[in-house]
Amino acid sequence: MAKVYSEFVCQQCGFKSSSFLGKCPECGEWNSLIESSVSEKETSNKQQEINISEKLVKLSSVKSQNVNRIGTGFGEFDRVLGGGIVKGSIVLISGDPGIGKSTLLLQVAINLARGSVGSHSTRATPLNPTILYVTGEESAQQIKIRADRIGKVSDSLYILPETDVESVIAAARKLSPSLMIVDSIQTVTTEKLTGTAGSIGQLRECSQILQRYAKKSGVAVFIVGHVTKEGSLAGPKTLEHLVDAVLSLEGDDMHAFRLLRTNKNRFGSTFEVGVFEMQDKGMVEVSDPSGIFLEQRISKRPGSCVVSTIAGGRPILAEVQALCTSTIFPVPTRRVTGLDYSRIQIVIAALSKVAKLSLGNMDIYVNVAGGLKVSEPAADLGAALAVVSAAVDKPVREGICAFGEVGLLGELRPVVNTKSRMNEAKRLGFQDFVMPEKFKTLDEAVSYAIHGR
Repeated sequence: MAKVYSEFVCQQCGFKSSSFLGKCPECGEWNSLIESSVSEKETSNKQQEINISEKLVKLSSVKSQNVNRIGTGFGEFDRVLGGGIVKGSIVLISGDPGIGKSTLLLQVAINLARGSVGSHSTRATPLNPTILYVTGEESAQQIKIRADRIGKVSDSLYILPETDVESVIAAARKLSPSLMIVDSIQTVTTEKLTGTAGSIGQLRECSQILQRYAKKSGVAVFIVGHVTKEGSLAGPKTLEHLVDAVLSLEGDDMHAFRLLRTNKNRFGSTFEVGVFEMQDKGMVEVSDPSGIFLEQRISKRPGSCVVSTIAGGRPILAEVQALCTSTIFPVPTRRVTGLDYSRIQIVIAALSKVAKLSLGNMDIYVNVAGGLKVSEPAADLGAALAVVSAAVDKPVREGICAFGEVGLLGELRPVVNTKSRMNEAKRLGFQDFVMPEKFKTLDEAVSYAIHGR
């Protein structure tokens, strides 16, 4: 039989120790020794050769198969996953505390347990409605309270308040569910290691156990992960390499909208974004995010400009707002929300140089209305027009939608997906476009959009 024990391995140089050391004696790195599980297999070399020869397969002899996907009941969720849940896949979803991760996954579990969704494959197979929801942070009563708020619960949904990964796997083998949700991976431990829950060794070992189970059984596994105060996924980087897809749920505590992004996806595109709205009854998918973000916009008001941005593969219209006020302090204030702060600094500098605007004595505040976060450079031109409009106290011309990248010399650079951006804007009634294909420099765009010449 195989002998299983744990040892501490330095993540920098590979030094091994039977006990924990704060500093690696080999490379001198602090807190780099991580507990790992080691198995000594008593297998002869001849037996190893036989096992390897049985696993060797010619790629040309492997038969192609259609990916059998399971619908989640949310079109926005399926969009991010690449069309639905793939059997045997393992998906990691992260987000800030209270953002709605558990609520969204519980709604998916309820939808699948009801049998109200099916397979997206051309060769559909009957969907097993049995769902296992493993909770290490909440009790079954707490999950029930949230479920009652969301909707009717089916008898096919099972709750397991458990933190031992071996017990979780045993329960899953007994039920044979179509989907297992583990909330969260930071609370799960294995008997193989002595570290506490949430340690790097426990995270990595438990994730590997869940991955092996998902691949062998064909059960799809969703794992909830915590994030650090910087917003990155907590735990070792190997955690992201182990899973098939990494999703992040983003949003603002002051707004009800949530964006589900994919950072990695072995079964689909990494450019898709799902839009949800948090309501009393849980998450509600938003099929027309552009209309929602522009719903409360006040037209003909200085400091406002509509931009067309791409969220994943979908064009979304958003309102960029700017406020410019004179200041009595020697260093003016710059506040940016929803946009890249460094890029807005470049836009303000380009306006001062090219458009001949005196912005050095003004406090400037730039914001994307509705809590949307825009990271692409295509929002530069819209932000520039909003700042100029606020500075000169003159609104942007009615019916204008702007998009384009602003360079350091004040030139306008084209962006991708121009046609889809224009089609989305036309759908909502915008017929006039300020973009690099029409204007070559920033001062030309400002002159047309603000001054009408």
